[in-house]
Amino acid sequence: MVASDSRRRRAVSAPAENPTPAVARRSEPIYAVGDRPLQRLGSGYGELDRVLGGGLVPGSLVLLGGDPGIGKSTLLLQSAQAMALRHSVLYVSAEESAQQVKLRWRRLVDQLGSCDHPATSNGVIENSANLNLQLLAETDLELVLQELEALRPAVAVIDSIQALHDADLSSAPGSVAQVRECAAALARIAKRQGTALLLVGHVTKEGVLAGPKVLEHLVDAVLTFEGDRFASHRLLRAVKNRFGATHELGVFEMRGQGLAEVTNPSELFLGSDEPSAGTATIVACEGTRPLVVELQALVSTTSYASPRRTATGIGTNRLHQILAVLEKHLGIPLSRFDCYLAVAGGLEVEEPAADLGVAAAVVASYRDLIMPPGTVLVGELGLGGQLRPVAQLELRLQESARLGFRRAVVPKGSGLSRIAAGLDLQLLEASTIAEALVAALGANPTD
Repeated sequence: MVASDSRRRRAVSAPAENPTPAVARRSEPIYAVGDRPLQRLGSGYGELDRVLGGGLVPGSLVLLGGDPGIGKSTLLLQSAQAMALRHSVLYVSAEESAQQVKLRWRRLVDQLGSCDHPATSNGVIENSANLNLQLLAETDLELVLQELEALRPAVAVIDSIQALHDADLSSAPGSVAQVRECAAALARIAKRQGTALLLVGHVTKEGVLAGPKVLEHLVDAVLTFEGDRFASHRLLRAVKNRFGATHELGVFEMRGQGLAEVTNPSELFLGSDEPSAGTATIVACEGTRPLVVELQALVSTTSYASPRRTATGIGTNRLHQILAVLEKHLGIPLSRFDCYLAVAGGLEVEEPAADLGVAAAVVASYRDLIMPPGTVLVGELGLGGQLRPVAQLELRLQESARLGFRRAVVPKGSGLSRIAAGLDLQLLEASTIAEALVAALGANPTD
């Protein structure tokens, strides 16, 4: 029995005498795939193009999420108006009526000065942008797909994906099945006819995109639009991007005439020119964009059994780690003091290159010292008190020099002394946190 089984296996595994050659049915060698030049569509706003990687790619899907009232619809309506100067654009409003969208459009157009063009008898402005911008107020997915097939626009805006519904499904709009099927149907038609789709997505109360996770996997780019309700600036980030770098940052400012680009965002995150104790300046990198940011620290004697640790814009765990390093290697008894840290402008700084700036601000507040003007600090702090190198240091130094800073404290071994000299920037290198603080503050914090 065993012998027969082994003979059968050998017979099955033995190659045929005249094997049929393998022939591909639908696939082709990757080198034989035709090259198609990638022509991006400009959104009309340099900050949005920067986050997208240079503009919209035909046939791509971009998902834009953000809190209610943050300005998602305003941004896309302004961009649609600008793109309509060169391409056909379809704006699908599934949440507002056509009259509501037109009221906001007229306000934006009037404020932007487009009313210099001649108007018709009913007050409608006739120019190439307004003729190429089509508006459809509809929630039925089938009607939206029919309009996309008939119009074949270069760009389409869907506001929002959670408001569309497929009549073939019994679930309510915004449910997992509805969002998944609507997004898949829109993706198929966008890929087939080369239409760039911009989808507006809702967020939950936890701040994550509503709907199934497959929605983020389905689209080509995921952008988040965030900002403080009490501040005028808005931050546009790329969480995912198949056609560009992730974690790119675009900065806008909400004004009476809509959203305006901020070409020099470092001015938003710098404090006043008057020096004060407990402040330090760092250079953070969001994607490929360097930002000069001011950190503010306050160290005071605690009146509780355990001291308070509060951080705004910096991770609290990161702050605890830096405080432990300072107490261990500098002997500063921070365990008996409350510590508060804030990033000016409400920016979220997540990279470890801000460690040195955080440590300097805390020590300056504890010792009541003022940082010499024109000083920036860049470096990651290790648990042993050593400074580690950071990425894109040359780009950070160039941004510092452009804004008028003349002293930079960086980790040792950067090899950028010649470049710093060409930028008229004094480069102070240090290998430990103690050396860095002496170079930055001009005094030994352990004295």
